[in-house]
Amino acid sequence: MRILIVSDAWLPQVNGVVTSLQALVGELRGLGHLVKLLSPADFRALPCPSYPEIPLAWDLWNVGPALREFRPDCVHIATEGPLGWAARRWLGKRGLAFSSAIHTRFPEYVNTRWPALPLSWGYAYLRRFHRPSQAVLVTTERLRAEFADWGLERLQLWRKGVDTRLFRPQGEAPVEPVFLYVGRLAAEKNLQAFLDLELPGHKRVVGDGPQRAELQAAYPQAQFLGYQQGEALAQAFASASVLVFPSRTDTYGLVMLEALACGTPVAAFPVPGPLDVLEPGVTGVMGEDLQQACLAALQLDRGQCAEHAARQSWRASALEFLAQQPLLDGELVQLDELPALQT
Repeated sequence: MRILIVSDAWLPQVNGVVTSLQALVGELRGLGHLVKLLSPADFRALPCPSYPEIPLAWDLWNVGPALREFRPDCVHIATEGPLGWAARRWLGKRGLAFSSAIHTRFPEYVNTRWPALPLSWGYAYLRRFHRPSQAVLVTTERLRAEFADWGLERLQLWRKGVDTRLFRPQGEAPVEPVFLYVGRLAAEKNLQAFLDLELPGHKRVVGDGPQRAELQAAYPQAQFLGYQQGEALAQAFASASVLVFPSRTDTYGLVMLEALACGTPVAAFPVPGPLDVLEPGVTGVMGEDLQQACLAALQLDRGQCAEHAARQSWRASALEFLAQQPLLDGELVQLDELPALQT
């Protein structure tokens, strides 16, 4: 099939959405499909206010011609940003089917940054965006139930995976404890809950974001290593004693699976994401007392952590994604006959 994926999140951004899409595209191509990813790299873009690492495409009138030129058999809209809205409108004007996904807790993130904006507004935004989608893909059954309670419809399960060829055990845990955080350095990640803890050994922070300068100045005892990718990232996971996951708003948290694949247990709050990824007392420790969770996680078996992650492949995830894709049912052969429509 010819599969078009539209995403406002793509390289050089480093986050769970990009990681998931990279793995998905690679697996789909490995299965013999022709895949095109339409991203801000294909358009003119401006930095997102307060979050300059995220580019926002603005010449959205070029989305329609890009869709027409590729002539896909199915279209998946991965994000609710400008490109997602432009593709949604173009397809909707022509009555063409598409799928979409909820990768992040957008309402919670907005509420964290601007508390005056209630969660109900954010979920109204999600309902409006995803209403015409034939399948709205979510990562866990817990999220499917939660989003259904907020009025979202046609929710389907698309579980994520981990690259166990890259993320793998690399020797013994360090003698002196190393507590690691991996992810964006932004308010919604609740990173201060980790950095404020009194823990033995060392704290390491991998990632970047709008809070980096502020946090690095406030916590000079922590090592801030910036973005890491590939083998360097795998080594960071493998050389840590515990991955600390302080977020209360993530939909899943791929970094937890990547850490487990390297044999590194996880400490987290008992919230969606960790509750869906971790097996309590085996691969992680969850509790409202994050310090005690970190110390208890030091005692977990690293071999069991790696075995747990090895059961979740990206190939299985890609096949699950394919099973949820609505085809355009032959309508696409007329796309080149339709008048151009600026989005």
